[in-house]
Amino acid sequence: MLTAADIRGLLRRHGLAPNRRLGQNFVTDHNTLRKMVADAGVEPGDVVCEVGPGLGSLTLALRAAGARVIAVEVDAGLVRALSEVVGDDPDVTIVHGDARTADLATLVPRPAKVVANLPYSVATAITLDLLALEHFTYLHLMVQREVGVRWCARVGDELFGAVSLKVEAYAEARVVAPVSRQAFYPVPRVDSVAVGLTPRPWPWRIGRAQVLGLIDRGFTQRRKRLRNALAPRVPAAAVDAGLAAIGRDSDTRAEQLDLATWCEFATALRSVALPDVSSRP
Repeated sequence: MLTAADIRGLLRRHGLAPNRRLGQNFVTDHNTLRKMVADAGVEPGDVVCEVGPGLGSLTLALRAAGARVIAVEVDAGLVRALSEVVGDDPDVTIVHGDARTADLATLVPRPAKVVANLPYSVATAITLDLLALEHFTYLHLMVQREVGVRWCARVGDELFGAVSLKVEAYAEARVVAPVSRQAFYPVPRVDSVAVGLTPRPWPWRIGRAQVLGLIDRGFTQRRKRLRNALAPRVPAAAVDAGLAAIGRDSDTRAEQLDLATWCEFATALRSVALPDVSSRP
């Protein structure tokens, strides 16, 4: 695995520099890497999709565990450096592309896991895209601490919001381990966490996209009552009727409803001539 000196040397040889705006921080602590791979349950022969491999520190740790790695990297300079690091290893496939637009369902054979140190700036967007594919058996992701805690938050938690519900709609999420900022080069201004996400099927009769679209609209003004937050798309009278049908009053706000209740609410609204509220998660 790579040391801080190795990383500085690779960056220098390839004329690269970490982009703080994009959250490019490279893991240098070998114990952190080994723990991440072990916590992800990676075994010899596993297929692992690594999103944003950077210079290859985690890639090497995955290979040490016997995984076959499909590494998807959008930065051309990092692709060159990563190619130097992995050499001609036949069990590492480097894909130069954006994980949000690449055809991962075709590129990554099933069954497969995702194990990645995600760039801070796009971690949530990439994760929701990966979950929506419904292609991977498990995701083990290193992200900024606040982001990871938000993913796992529930009603009443300080960071609970629309993203918490969107993640829950696709997977069971839990914070697996803290990660010190000192494990990275350059050292970021925040700590990180490793989050485990186990995908699960959608159990509700109403469509998931319709529920998530309603959640999006409800949280655009999270402190307002739903009858105001959903207006004018959904008439206040319809919102009140839908809330009454599930035993809630007209003062209810988006942040007070868990996922099951949102599904009940969306179903109740459908019965009172709800306009189409579906949207991409």
